[in-house]
Amino acid sequence: MLLSETRIYPLTDVRLSGLSHAEQVVRLSDGGASLIQLREKNLTPREFFKQAEEASNIARQRGVRIVINDRVDIALALEADGVHLGQEDLPPEAARRLLGDSAIIGVSTHNLEQALRAIRLPVNYLAIGPIFTTSSKSNSEPVLGLDGLRLVRDAIGDFPLVAIGGISHENAPKVWESGADAVAVISALLENPHEVVNRTKALLAQSLRDQKIW
Repeated sequence: MLLSETRIYPLTDVRLSGLSHAEQVVRLSDGGASLIQLREKNLTPREFFKQAEEASNIARQRGVRIVINDRVDIALALEADGVHLGQEDLPPEAARRLLGDSAIIGVSTHNLEQALRAIRLPVNYLAIGPIFTTSSKSNSEPVLGLDGLRLVRDAIGDFPLVAIGGISHENAPKVWESGADAVAVISALLENPHEVVNRTKALLAQSLRDQKIW
């Protein structure tokens, strides 16, 4: 499994952090992040490609893997490590044909039914959420809570599971305990651009206290 060495999965957010994707990659990787998802909902495809290209070049120099949110075309053009797909994005089967067997492909799910469908798809992991209330995404799906997370974990067995939505340094241990293999984090790391490195280091240290190999 390509995510076996990390339990934290930072996502970039230019508006929240006030930093370019490249600068976020620098600070997150300085904090120890080894897998980062570039997430962009506001730039044009051309603008995002330019920023993602710079961020990807920096990531390669640092041995950090990059997953592109939503955009299979940009992931393909950049030869990124993978892509993360939403429920309305290109089907994972098509993404796999384009990106090849070695690509990391993840898919967002928001309930048990979607999660059970996802594990039959050609994906490496599924993300489930929101676990808690989140301000990072508008029109968010209903909150699942830790009970919902446990329900999904029990149903999908040992399929790699990333929890997302409102996850912080305070609640992350409970999320891991409830069955998440990794936590996807935005605000907890990026809301203060001057603290990105320290916050990433702190969350990584928390994850290592209860290390689990996928």
